[in-house]
Amino acid sequence: MKTCPKCGAQVADDAAFCTVCGFNFNAAAGAAAGAAAGAAQGAPQGAPQPQYQQPQYQQAPVVPNFDHTAEFDPKDISDNKVVAMIVYLLGTLGVIIAAILAGDSKYAGFHVRQSLKLTVCNVLVYIISALLCWTIIVPIAGGVCFIILFVVRIICFFNVCSGKAVEPAIVRGLGFLK
Repeated sequence: MKTCPKCGAQVADDAAFCTVCGFNFNAAAGAAAGAAAGAAQGAPQGAPQPQYQQPQYQQAPVVPNFDHTAEFDPKDISDNKVVAMIVYLLGTLGVIIAAILAGDSKYAGFHVRQSLKLTVCNVLVYIISALLCWTIIVPIAGGVCFIILFVVRIICFFNVCSGKAVEPAIVRGLGFLK
């Protein structure tokens, strides 16, 4: 095991980069060898030595695991954007219309599935509120949940308007709807 000179982490002897900070061991060894060669060739003692500069790495953009936009063909997105909007505007009726109009579009199919998840959540909230209607708190909480799901549906509509395929917030965390 060797120690990273930048962050002090322990890494494998054959590692080219530090797994913690990304320090490039090969570039550092090359710079040290170049400085030693310059000194061996008789560089003047007072001459400035070339300084090793840490290479600047650009981090790849992090795409959340619930954003599936890159998985779809841009032509499919542009051709079926209106169908995907109908899904969120009309709810269950929109799902039926989209199933007829979209055909084999993967983009529209994705949004049909997301709208169905929202519809299932609406039905569950309705059933729980109806079963416990004798209490005061549960119907009020159910009303708040309906409003939240409506706002999520509006956000999904605007995501479709911008050509995105993002799983709806709140619903994406529910394991039984995977």
